[in-house]
Amino acid sequence: MVYKSILILGRQPAIGRAELESLYGGRHLEPISQQAIALDIEPDTIAFGRLGGSIRLGVVLAEIPSKEWSVLAQYVAKILPERLRQLPQEGKLKLGLSVFDSTVDNRQLLRTGLELKKICKKTGRSVRLVPNTEPALSSAQVLHNQLTGDLGIEFLLVHSGTKTILAQTTAVQDITAYADRDQNRPKRDARVGMLPPKLAQIIINLATGLLEPTNAHVVLDPFCGTGVILQEAALMGYGSYGTDLEPRMIDYSRANLEWLAGRHHSPPSTLEIGDATTFSWQHPFSAVAAETYLGRPLSTWPNPETLQEVRSTCNTILEKYLQNIASQIPSGLRLCLAIPAWKAPNGHIHHLPLLDHLEKMGYNRVSFECAEAHDLVYYRPEQIVARELLVITRK
Repeated sequence: MVYKSILILGRQPAIGRAELESLYGGRHLEPISQQAIALDIEPDTIAFGRLGGSIRLGVVLAEIPSKEWSVLAQYVAKILPERLRQLPQEGKLKLGLSVFDSTVDNRQLLRTGLELKKICKKTGRSVRLVPNTEPALSSAQVLHNQLTGDLGIEFLLVHSGTKTILAQTTAVQDITAYADRDQNRPKRDARVGMLPPKLAQIIINLATGLLEPTNAHVVLDPFCGTGVILQEAALMGYGSYGTDLEPRMIDYSRANLEWLAGRHHSPPSTLEIGDATTFSWQHPFSAVAAETYLGRPLSTWPNPETLQEVRSTCNTILEKYLQNIASQIPSGLRLCLAIPAWKAPNGHIHHLPLLDHLEKMGYNRVSFECAEAHDLVYYRPEQIVARELLVITRK
């Protein structure tokens, strides 16, 4: 494969790999390290803004047959003048270095950065070097220092086997925009869970796959809550259809979608009150993306009886829902459901029992070339209740 683009993945790389495979197909992807994946398609054809599981996008500049830092530093110094010629001739430059899957230390990075700064100054340009506190700059550092702007350069170096991929960052995950539409929307409710917008994007991407984002392709969320998935689907350009058991949640979703429409042009949404385990959806939809009932919140690991009770309740609700919608959807329609899983102190993940019986219920679990299904579990280190991303199709 000829590498054209590189993506740096988020905290749980398997989820990011599955998301990319869902959108672009496995034949265009090649995992090159734990944190990075290469694609044989150009960066400007990648819809980076809709990716929740990737934090950086870069254009590949070279594959260097070495992992020795002295060799890599010389190569970057050699290629820098060419990159400078592509920037505007006026204004102060910003320069950054990020290294992934390497043991390089910050002192080496600083020395290399200062050498690169000298090269910039020899061209008569003023330049600011963004200092590293870690081998890789944070997304916030890249954003705030405008390293993807007209006057910015961030070089990415990713070790892969015996070689190193050199790339230049073209886009970075917009953490400010995520925070804005998460925290500034008018209706939020911690009691029904706080689905992060980036996770909502991943769920939608795993559900829609190659479906083009148009009004004609509608994403159904039958557990819509405050409407986070509906918001993200609308921002991508899909039509959205939300139902929820609680009238208050439908009111919250409506308010949040109206708020979004006032800030962004987005397709219309349909909202209805309905219990997902018995409801009959009358409007057409193309894919299902949802976070289902996750059970009661847990701050400490429960005793076996409590865990069994919580798992049984969640399992029953999901089983009834899948049985209900099975007769209402055609063969091949794809669903991505964030369902609960419980992470024990020893790291063992407790899954819902119905995962072992999906075929009997009329569903096939989607398999990925670049990720294992059991690795698609989203959690933070301190959390007990995790979200397992179940991707299935109707048989």
